[in-house]
Order: sequence, then C-alpha cells, then structure tokens
Amino acid sequence: MHDASPDTASARRRVEAVWRIESARIVATLTRFTGDFDLAEDLAQEALSAALEQWPADGVPTNPGAWLVTVGKRRAVDGWRRAAALDDRYAAIAREMDEATGEIDYDPDAIDDDILRLVFIACHPALSREARIALTLRVVGGLTTDQIGRAFFVPTSTIQQRIVRAKKTLAAVNAPFEVPPRGEYAERLDGVLSVLYLIFNEGHVASSGEEWMRVGLAREAIRLVRVLAELIPGEHEVHGLAALMELTAARFPARTDRDGNPVLLNEQDRTRWDATLIARGRAALARADALGRGRGAYGLQAAIAECHAVAATFDDTDWEHIIVLYEALGRIAPSPAVDLNRAAAVAMATGPASALRIVDEIAASGALRGSHLLPSVRGDLLARLGRVDEARDCLREAARLTGNERERDVLLRKAADLAL
Repeated sequence: MHDASPDTASARRRVEAVWRIESARIVATLTRFTGDFDLAEDLAQEALSAALEQWPADGVPTNPGAWLVTVGKRRAVDGWRRAAALDDRYAAIAREMDEATGEIDYDPDAIDDDILRLVFIACHPALSREARIALTLRVVGGLTTDQIGRAFFVPTSTIQQRIVRAKKTLAAVNAPFEVPPRGEYAERLDGVLSVLYLIFNEGHVASSGEEWMRVGLAREAIRLVRVLAELIPGEHEVHGLAALMELTAARFPARTDRDGNPVLLNEQDRTRWDATLIARGRAALARADALGRGRGAYGLQAAIAECHAVAATFDDTDWEHIIVLYEALGRIAPSPAVDLNRAAAVAMATGPASALRIVDEIAASGALRGSHLLPSVRGDLLARLGRVDEARDCLREAARLTGNERERDVLLRKAADLAL
C-alpha cells in the first residue's frame, strides 16, 4: 500500500530523510538477521538504492523503514540462494519471506537493543579512535562518507579506507553483535561515550577550517547520546554526557555573530541561549544524580555547564563553585586540560596572579605542548596583569598553533588590541 506518487524530487528528499533517521535501526536489524555486520551494511545500501529507484515512480511506502528492512532481507536471501549454500535454515527463511504478503512487523518508534549492539560494534576497542568515529557516524549516524570527510576536512577516500579497514578489523576479531558482557561493560561504555564526546567537541569548536563551529556534527552527537540514554537509562554517565551536551549546545545561538565570528562567553547575549536545551540538560543531570551513584567526569562537567547556564550574567557566575567542581574533576579524570580550565576559573574568582602560577606549572611540565590552549589562556592572564609584551607574544603563539581560522582571527585581534 502506497501513498499517492510524489514527484521525483520530493521522493528523493523523503528517501534521504528516512535514511537519516532509520539507517542505524535498519543496519542493526539486518545485522541481527544475517549475523554479519559488513553484509548488513551492504544490504542496507542496496535497499537504499532500490528506494531511490522505486519510490519516485511508485510512491513512498506507508512504512518506509519497514520497506527498507524487507528489501534488505530479501536481498540477503537472494544472495544466499545464489551462493548455492541453501541449508535448512536458509530455506525456511526463504519460504517465510516468499509467503509474506505485506511488510514485516516493524515499529519505527520502538527502541530495541539492536541499535545499542550496533553502537558497541562501531566503538569496538580493536578499532582506532579515528575508525570508531568514522564508523559511528557512518552506520549509527547515517552520514555518508562525503559528509564525514567534509566534517573532519579529510578526503572522502580516506574515510572510505578507514571504514573498510574497520570492517576488516571487526571481522578479524570476530566481533559479536551483542552488548558486551557485564564485566566489560564499563570499559566498553566509556569508549562509546568518549567517541560521542569527541564528535560533539569537534562540532562545538572545530579543530580546523573556516568555521568556528560545526553545529550539524554537534547535533548528531546529541541525537546519538539521547538514543543511548533511552536504551540504557540506568547508566548515570550517559545522562551526565547528555546533560553536558545539552547545556553546552544551549549557548550555540549566541556563540557567533551574524558573520559567523566567535563571540566569547563573557560577551554573549544570554537571552539568545536556548532555554529548552538548558531545561533538557538540567533534567538529564537530575536523572544522573537520581541514580545515586555520584557524579562521574561527564556529570561534573555538566554541573560546570549548569553553573554557567543559570548565571544571569557573566559576573554573576559562581566561580568558587566551578573551582570546586574542577578540583573534583581533576581527581576523577586528571588532565592538563582540566587544570587549565581550573586556572581560568581561579582567575575569575581570585585574580590572574594565582591562576598564572597554575598555568606556568602546566607549561613547565611540558603538557599541552603544541596546543594553542595554553598560550591562549596564559596570554589573557598576562594581559590582565599588565605584562603586555609577554601577553602579545603568547596570543600570537596561540594564533600560530590553532588550526581554526576564526579562532586565529580572535587571538590576533586580542594581540593587536594590546598594542593600542
């Protein structure tokens, strides 16, 4: 049963929209059906190609997701037949498919463990970080290799190679299509969350290129973590990461001006912050707290983001509380980046001199060498202390090190302003 036939352009847009929303569920269902992740992705692509051919002519099915799954399953059965490897199982499946007169029972609103299994496969520890990101965006997020390549300024061929190698690696380690055993759960979930956070951060502050942010990439990470939070509601750090992303993304509307230039936190018009995302973020943090297991690294960062979200103005921010949260974060997940952020909060609470001592300790340790973040913060602190020449050198050094052109402009403008 089909709707009235739409024109070709609208049908193609519908195909793209359905694929964007349903691709993870389709690949997950086909992986469970075939027991072969690589084959499932190929079948899903074949079903997508069939949709692009048939929907413009025949109309969009009433249940497009089910249609794609059905086509994928039929292609699988056809493949098994062609391979002349029919055993009793395949024959039974084929008969069942032949006898089916309508679309299979498929509820696009139902969330089942298949997607969760797919997320864990895409973030398997045998894969490199780059491969996990590419595979997650490809098979869970439904992005094309072109889109992933553009998002990370990497040639499409490179993304394709990463995905091909990732599939071969998964096949080599015989990665099961299942949620890992409970004993491995924490480690594997940490890997999944770190991949989603990396994707979000690349959207929040692009590491390279002409744009300050890649909002689409960040939104994709938020969508995936929301799905994860629905799938495994008993994991406090999933809600913590969801809260962190929602609260951070709430500032997006105010983070750039009309020309796409960065607007720093102390200069942002807070009336432009997204109140809905703030509410969602605070609710997610409350859900994490309600589980009674304390706050993890993501929960603590979400709490810091919440401090910013509830402050009426930049000057009203509770910097003392933020320092306490960074100190707690430093004990749970120590890193020079956390120390650097704590220094920035200390500068706001007690002045730049004490913060500069923290920054100089980080510099002396050699941590963050090559990163623009340390000279950027140090330059700001030196400027506040009136050490103009040193500040200017630091800001210029930070500008040299950053790969983001918009950020480079901001740093060079700060350095130039010091000369006035």
